[in-house]
Amino acid sequence: MTDSVARQTVWITGAGTGIGRELAIQLARTGARVAVSGRQQDRLEALAATHPGIHPFPLDVTREADCRDVCARIERELGVPDLVIMSAGIWVLMDAVEYSASEAARVMAVNYQGAVNTAAAALPAMRKAARGHLCFMGSVAGYRGIPRASLYCASKAALIAHAEALRTDLAHAGIVVSIVNCGFVRSPMSDVNDFPMPNIIEADDAARRILEGLATRRFEIAFPWPIVLQTKLMRLLPYWLYFALIGRFVQDGPFGLGKSRY
Repeated sequence: MTDSVARQTVWITGAGTGIGRELAIQLARTGARVAVSGRQQDRLEALAATHPGIHPFPLDVTREADCRDVCARIERELGVPDLVIMSAGIWVLMDAVEYSASEAARVMAVNYQGAVNTAAAALPAMRKAARGHLCFMGSVAGYRGIPRASLYCASKAALIAHAEALRTDLAHAGIVVSIVNCGFVRSPMSDVNDFPMPNIIEADDAARRILEGLATRRFEIAFPWPIVLQTKLMRLLPYWLYFALIGRFVQDGPFGLGKSRY
């Protein structure tokens, strides 16, 4: 990955914590100019202060106009981004008795629309330059609906479909599109979970795997394989079998999601 990103400009959203932060650190070590965005300016500035090559650009990705303004600043100060990694996201578990339209809108605004706002801001300059790489942060949860995770699953399923379509739409423009579908990664987002998380990996390991995948320019970067294989097989099941199995999962909680309250 070092040779492919050295002297390049990379923009990462959701870079204050977790995978986004680790990606910024590992990319900066290669010599890339890394623009980091997130809502907490103090975290971004602390990250930039200890890692040369990282530059803070505070941003709330749910604000479309702000995404355009920040991208324009990055282009002026660091150059047109060669790689944009849309890592901003939130994780919400919700039982049926807590079903909330406003909560659904909040999750979609960050996880889906926030990524779209970021990509839309970066694409004009990328198209003009006839190059670039967009990386969306999906999840294995986007493969199929999982109890208590309806909001998160929906947002990630939307991102997967969005990236699939863009991969073909932008191929003629010289722009590569990738999607990262990973399982549980230890981060402040996952720290709130009160259940066992199977095959969980550390954020620095996840970042390394993502960068290795991006270097190959392949569409899907999925890991770790035990949970990827399980969830991909679940996607192939007919509904009658899927619902029969998922009902047992809800009761026994082998995926760590515990019991739903209906």
